[in-house]
Amino acid sequence: MTASPGSIAAPPESLLASPDQVTQAEITSEIVELQASLERREAAGERLPPTMHDFPPYRSSLLRHPTKNPRLVDPETIELLSPAFGQRDVAAIESDLTIQHAGEPLGERMTVRGRLLDSWGRPIANQLIELWQANSSGRYIHQRDQHPAPLDPNFTGAGRAITNDAGEYVFTTIKPGPYPWKNHVNAWRPAHIHFSVFGPSFTQRLVTQMYFPGDPLFALDPIYNTIWRQKDRDALVGIYDHDLTSPEWSTGYRFDIVVDGPDSTWFEQEED
Repeated sequence: MTASPGSIAAPPESLLASPDQVTQAEITSEIVELQASLERREAAGERLPPTMHDFPPYRSSLLRHPTKNPRLVDPETIELLSPAFGQRDVAAIESDLTIQHAGEPLGERMTVRGRLLDSWGRPIANQLIELWQANSSGRYIHQRDQHPAPLDPNFTGAGRAITNDAGEYVFTTIKPGPYPWKNHVNAWRPAHIHFSVFGPSFTQRLVTQMYFPGDPLFALDPIYNTIWRQKDRDALVGIYDHDLTSPEWSTGYRFDIVVDGPDSTWFEQEED
């Protein structure tokens, strides 16, 4: 059946942007100017954090970044109300996101392997690492995600693993797709995977993202560019590893996570 000219649906991106939003060109210009200003301030001797919580190109950061002093809490009290886990609670099957359903998920199968390290390069063993991500179409299984892209009934997009004695973890998953968001007109997030690292307790949680090499959306994304030093952004990009790639099966990426020290991986703040 052929639709009449008057019944053609509007392009999806027009449904995601309000009329008063700025263009990508304006956002990109803001990013370039802000990062240049931050570089000048650092060169003048000012000590700056690795990421800016109030980063105007990332519009909602102006409303979400902390404006008051942190509130001190009793960590032992929090522990009484927090979930707990043991190694026996995390099954080996949870690290393979491609076999959690009856059928095969759609998309590029890939293996992500890495190490969890401290600032001295020492492995951190027996730590819980969680992973969550969009599917190959850039869609999360979440009620608030109304991106007009298909859900995959065979892909939930969440997994868990425990680091071994060498601090190593490994996940088998599907390469996520980029997706639109409502920060500005025609705003798209680069493809990425979220990682959560837990310490000895659930009050010690670090969250970061892994991106993919050569993504053309890097320069356009305000969230990625809140990390204003290039070397810090580079630390969030997984490294393609052909030796980790399996013939006829999956591509391989390596992503090490450093939890502290001057070379630590950038982590999202609790307040973000």
